[in-house]
Amino acid sequence: MAELPPLSEVIRAHGLSAKKSLGQHFLLDPNLLAKIVRAAALPPGAPVYEVGPGPGGLTRALLAAGHAVTAVERDDRAVAALTGLSAAYPGRLNVLAEDALAIDEAASLPRHVHIVANLPYNIGSALLVRWLTADRWPPWWAGAALMFQKEVAERIVARPDTDAYGRLSVLAQWRAEPRIALELPSRAFTPPPKVSSAIVRIVPAAQPAGVALPALEAVTQAAFAQRRKMLRASLKALAGCTEALERVGIAGERRAETLSVAEFVALAAAWDRIRAGRARHTVA
Repeated sequence: MAELPPLSEVIRAHGLSAKKSLGQHFLLDPNLLAKIVRAAALPPGAPVYEVGPGPGGLTRALLAAGHAVTAVERDDRAVAALTGLSAAYPGRLNVLAEDALAIDEAASLPRHVHIVANLPYNIGSALLVRWLTADRWPPWWAGAALMFQKEVAERIVARPDTDAYGRLSVLAQWRAEPRIALELPSRAFTPPPKVSSAIVRIVPAAQPAGVALPALEAVTQAAFAQRRKMLRASLKALAGCTEALERVGIAGERRAETLSVAEFVALAAAWDRIRAGRARHTVA
């Protein structure tokens, strides 16, 4: 790593006390930051997209490992703090002073970029859902290693018949292969959050054929909105969905958390076909 001041000194120099409103919790231990980069299992020299670098701890570790980094940061204090890194690694760090929820990533980032980020707690789930629901699939990103609150990480990788299994589990596992790569205690952060965290590695997979995203989202939303109810009751609001249950051989007495991702895909596809058939019949 290039000769740089300690991160604690950078934080003091730029008044970078963590803001709760921005969901900021900083990682300062260089050994832990290097461990996170190793857990990301990036291809050598792969371009990286980082969201919310803060004082630049993870950014340093990524640059030191030989990666070019595009970082998006909305906190002006952090943008200023990153200038020293740009000077230490000429041409390897591009800082975008923008809101990660508003940026056009496909237009702003290198192709086949890998996302590596200690995501701000207040927007982490929203960003993941956005990345998983891209219109084009495979998406603009080649892989991701993302820090979440441990509870959210467990929801992403949860299996059927568990309390953590829900809409986010189905969406993530429909289009990708997620797994928890590393767990971190709250004391690893400054300031320490109230919960532990975990790194989730996510690799895009081939999208299952025959089902559209809007149909899958509608079915999972209805099913998990009343997850303790039997499916025949929770899906009643979706016209034709109880008929779809019968077509794919899923018992109406089952509950949402018992269905596999494949069963949700089959159910959503059948429901979409029923809707399309009814629409054609109405027009005729």
